[in-house]
Amino acid sequence: MSTPKVLFGFHAVGVRLKTAPASVLEIYADPTRRDARMKQFLARAAEAGARVIEADGARLAKLAGSHGHQGVAARVSELVQVRSLDDLLDGLKEPPLLLVLDGVTDPHNLGACLRVADGAGAHAVIAPKDHAAGINATVAKVASGAAETMPYFMVTNLARTLGELKERNIWVTGTSDDADKTVYGVDLAVATALVLGAEGQGMRQLTRKTCDQLVRIPMMGAVESLNVSVASGVCLYEARRQRGF
Repeated sequence: MSTPKVLFGFHAVGVRLKTAPASVLEIYADPTRRDARMKQFLARAAEAGARVIEADGARLAKLAGSHGHQGVAARVSELVQVRSLDDLLDGLKEPPLLLVLDGVTDPHNLGACLRVADGAGAHAVIAPKDHAAGINATVAKVASGAAETMPYFMVTNLARTLGELKERNIWVTGTSDDADKTVYGVDLAVATALVLGAEGQGMRQLTRKTCDQLVRIPMMGAVESLNVSVASGVCLYEARRQRGF
């Protein structure tokens, strides 16, 4: 049996209550918080039949490993995920839209990327095991529930995985500030894997060489680049726009 994990924050716990209420083992809530948001949350928990335990701020912070718990945390069982990237791709009924993150090690950035990937309807997020943040409570909190719904595959060899995607006729499009084409000037309606590197460093050289093409996001002001989660949103939503939503 897998070890229960902790989710915290209204969004993260609320999404789990909505999508898989049976997996919520127990909820911890701050009894001193009596605002409308907490009342609505507790009503949802009661409707789902979840066990609610009163816990003060100190206990919640210890449980969550963060003071950003908003007065809510939960112990939940792991959900059964798609076993492999191949299984996911084999089951798709539309051209794949994948987000590939190379070197994104900050959990806040990963959480934000998962959130935007979920919002844009991406099918999965892929990252290398040795240059990426894993899913933890902070990622789940920032992702606002998307860590529960967005498949996240950490692969041993990213370049090899990109090569395998290309063998499936998935077009690998990397992002780079020095690319000749813009993200608005290429076809993203086809099967696409969008590759973004960490802010500042960008993609690793081998990853860059593996891409079929490179694109850039036009920067009109004084700043030279966008945060990786913002850049992910720009690229994914352009792909979704080209597909007609």
